[in-house]
Amino acid sequence: MKLFAKQIDVNQPGTVKITPEEPDDLWVVYNLISPGDVVVTETTRKVTHTTASGKAKGSTRVRIKLEIKIIHVDYEKDSSIVRVKGKNVSENEHVVMGAFHTLELEQNKPFDLRKKVWDSNSIDALRESRDKSSGADLAVILMQQNLARVYLVGAKVTKLCENVGDVSSTNNNKKKDSNKFFENVSCAFTKHVNFDAVRCVVIGSPGSMKDDFRSYLLEKLKTKRIVEGNKSRILVVGTAKNVSLRDFLKDSAVMNLIKDTKAAMEIRAFNEFSDMLTRNSDKACYGPRSVERARDLNAIETLLITDDLVKSVEIETRQKYMELVRSVKNVGGKAFVYSSKHVSGEQLATLTGIAAILRFPLPDIDDTVV
Repeated sequence: MKLFAKQIDVNQPGTVKITPEEPDDLWVVYNLISPGDVVVTETTRKVTHTTASGKAKGSTRVRIKLEIKIIHVDYEKDSSIVRVKGKNVSENEHVVMGAFHTLELEQNKPFDLRKKVWDSNSIDALRESRDKSSGADLAVILMQQNLARVYLVGAKVTKLCENVGDVSSTNNNKKKDSNKFFENVSCAFTKHVNFDAVRCVVIGSPGSMKDDFRSYLLEKLKTKRIVEGNKSRILVVGTAKNVSLRDFLKDSAVMNLIKDTKAAMEIRAFNEFSDMLTRNSDKACYGPRSVERARDLNAIETLLITDDLVKSVEIETRQKYMELVRSVKNVGGKAFVYSSKHVSGEQLATLTGIAAILRFPLPDIDDTVV
């Protein structure tokens, strides 16, 4: 979501220009707009032309700016469109004051939202939707002989950016083949890794390949001035052959290296839940009914939930789980929303998509829900 505003303060009037960039942004918009707010956007309207005597002589569609005071908001789940209905409140040569109109707010279509009073929840929702576009802050390169995978990992997302491989190997010139492979991997690196967003790069491989590639990468990028000040953020760690990203990120040495990234916080929370489920199952639970019961008892220390639930196309389901997240945070708990594409999100999905670490043991929680 793109936002443009001079200043928005809690409990003060203000206007913000919003451009939704993805379907989830429109869900945020749907929850932001309330009756009494004013929405300003460009739209097209059919205008009928008449003769001097008042006889119709045809019509055209013209582009106009409408400013309407909202009386009703609706969300179309199948197409992710927000429809707002209200009265025109500004002078317009094509639309009379007080006329009712319905506008559709869509992806990549900017509009202004004006409120008489901005509350803290609305401001927080805007900032969170804007900040999530910062994306991944961890890059991982997993390497073995003539094969490398470049990943970007962040809060709520894991992305395999590129597979680099299939370099023909010849016994006559192994060094040349190695340099060609390293060159291909470094090209993938520069294509996908932006140091303005990525805080840490970890290169993993068996043997010395990781160290050789790091040296090659630093030398290769020296002329591009990319690595100035960033050498300390490019780290290496030894791995087993054919290690998966999931197992790689579970390694304690890796977790120590990436401890300050957004990805690590979510991975650490899921690992803590898994350990608790094994060591002290009375302080962990999963499944909607057990977790809701724990919430009712203010027992949730950390909530883990997949975005398939909090971003469900079913409005009632979505509202239910968003309220669950809010209620946990309101009593001092933590909540992590995992992408179904996140390495930990995939595992959480196998446990119904919702789980919790508890503040205190609830040995009979599964027996008390029906």
